[in-house]
Amino acid sequence: MKISIFDIEGKVKNNIELPGQFDEPVRTDIIKRAVEVIQGNNRQAYGARPGAGKRHSALISKRRRQYRGCYGAGISRVPRKIMSRSGTRMNWVGAFAPGTVGGRNAHPPKANKIWSKKINRKERRMAIRSALAATVLKEFVAGRGHQLPNNYPFAVESRIESLEKTKTVKDVLEKLGFSEELKRTEERTIRAGKGKMRGRKYKSKKGVLIVVGENCRLMTTAKNLHGIEVAEIKNINVELLAPGAQAGRLTLFTDGALAKLNKEKLFS
Repeated sequence: MKISIFDIEGKVKNNIELPGQFDEPVRTDIIKRAVEVIQGNNRQAYGARPGAGKRHSALISKRRRQYRGCYGAGISRVPRKIMSRSGTRMNWVGAFAPGTVGGRNAHPPKANKIWSKKINRKERRMAIRSALAATVLKEFVAGRGHQLPNNYPFAVESRIESLEKTKTVKDVLEKLGFSEELKRTEERTIRAGKGKMRGRKYKSKKGVLIVVGENCRLMTTAKNLHGIEVAEIKNINVELLAPGAQAGRLTLFTDGALAKLNKEKLFS
């Protein structure tokens, strides 16, 4: 498959043949599995405190002649603590057991649960190749909701990697036809629930992924554009190419990144 290479002025420079990694069939099941592995390995373990709800002296005897026992009182066998008493008559309140006020949870989340998962090396590389192939298919990219240019897919020359101002990067993307996509990713929504009190008030949309050949200045200058991410070709993964396990992210490759992908046979 051949695509055009544009310069930073938005004009066609030449054409290039895509590397063989883009010929992989799109396997949404393999992509989903690889994304779940990444998300599972990044998940932080959490759980209830082991002694939560168990700090009451709520032992109560069921024996016949035991003092402070509940034998013959006609009450259920729920652990109780004594709040007050008058002689041998006790004022009990249920505690400790699940379903009682201040009691423990029946099945709380355990902090020692292992969330990490494993995946075969060949399977992971196949998922990356499959996600790469989906980035150049317009039906997959449009299915994610991206506002893509009419001449998509195409690449851009490596001069974009040396841009030093965020405004310049935005102007170049607009010249390449990503104006509607930039407007789409600027919209943010307020998260429902308690997450907005925990440092993640806004939900933003995923925009253009720019894949570069090496560590460059663009990784810093494009950081302030909403939804825009910049990644080095050797460091890309399935979650970058298919956020939420949905293949077909709008991706802009530089010619240097494609050349490095072909020369070093990455993910093959």
